[in-house]
Amino acid sequence: MSFATSKKDPREEMGTEIVEDKVKLTDIPKFSDLNQEVMTFVRQCTWMDKYGIDWCITIMGFIMVYVALICMQSPNLLTFCLGVFIYGYCFQMFAVRCAHSSVHNALCESRTLNRMWAFFFGDVCGSFSSDIGYDIHIRIHHPHTNIIGLGDSSSWKVSFLPALFYMYGAPLLLPLMSVPVSIKELWGQWVKIARYTILMTIGLAVNVLLLMKISGFSFAGALLCIFASRSLLSIPYIHVNIFQHIGLPMYSRDHRPKKIYQMSTGVLNLPRNPILDFTFGHAIISAHVEHHLFPHLSDNMCLSIKPIVSRFLRQHGLPYNEDDYLSRMWHFTVKYQELMVNAPPITHFVGIQ
Repeated sequence: MSFATSKKDPREEMGTEIVEDKVKLTDIPKFSDLNQEVMTFVRQCTWMDKYGIDWCITIMGFIMVYVALICMQSPNLLTFCLGVFIYGYCFQMFAVRCAHSSVHNALCESRTLNRMWAFFFGDVCGSFSSDIGYDIHIRIHHPHTNIIGLGDSSSWKVSFLPALFYMYGAPLLLPLMSVPVSIKELWGQWVKIARYTILMTIGLAVNVLLLMKISGFSFAGALLCIFASRSLLSIPYIHVNIFQHIGLPMYSRDHRPKKIYQMSTGVLNLPRNPILDFTFGHAIISAHVEHHLFPHLSDNMCLSIKPIVSRFLRQHGLPYNEDDYLSRMWHFTVKYQELMVNAPPITHFVGIQ
């Protein structure tokens, strides 16, 4: 059981709220027990369960890219717009879902092949450096989820932007930001910058050539199509990344709980969605709690272990956070100042023997 009381700590600056979460250490289950149960299930699964289903979805994405290019040949406005949507949908699938899985070594068994796929899906397809994705996401966000100053999702906050523009306008500019942000974050690492620049340029050049040769665009039209298609799902991309951590308990470095408590309190699942499931992946949408507990598992496996993880956490009195997309969207729009501008409350984890 946990008992939380909220109070202002005069030692804290900028009015940061301190929440004391007093928890009996004996009530916290061992992660090793959950890990054993999950790994027993995983070992019984086939290659198709672990990786095959995800690869079938990815291969279907490549096929749909060609369908999109053919649709964009059409003089019919509806067919043309459908092509642009499919093109943008497949971009998000490769740049987010596949790049995310490969960086986590969850796209296949070989670490070397995962690394190569990370360069392909991240740098070539997504125009964003997989090296930066690894440094920020794997080395910081995951081990330090909701730890203030480390994995607290503050990189998603742009406090000088007004709520409505941040939530529903600024994300449309994301396709223009991926290259300068990557170069800025890599600055000083000249070999990585050179590799990223070459791979990103190849990716954009291939896109432009496909649009010009197959769909019949001019050079300028191809660039405009790339921007428009990549902007289509950028708003839910930003939303998902802030919905699932910000506003949940955050801990100081000196008062961080055990992993299973940290992840169960600081991560939230969204419900399954027929559009977002296959663009961003189950590990990011409906099985995000499972993904943070077992980041090396593929999208399909994260979805498969949901019953095990949810039952285990609830049986031991730990939260299993879930909320629907519209509820979170309204919550962040109304409480934008509190969640995205002000300093977040810090939960002081107090373990009682």
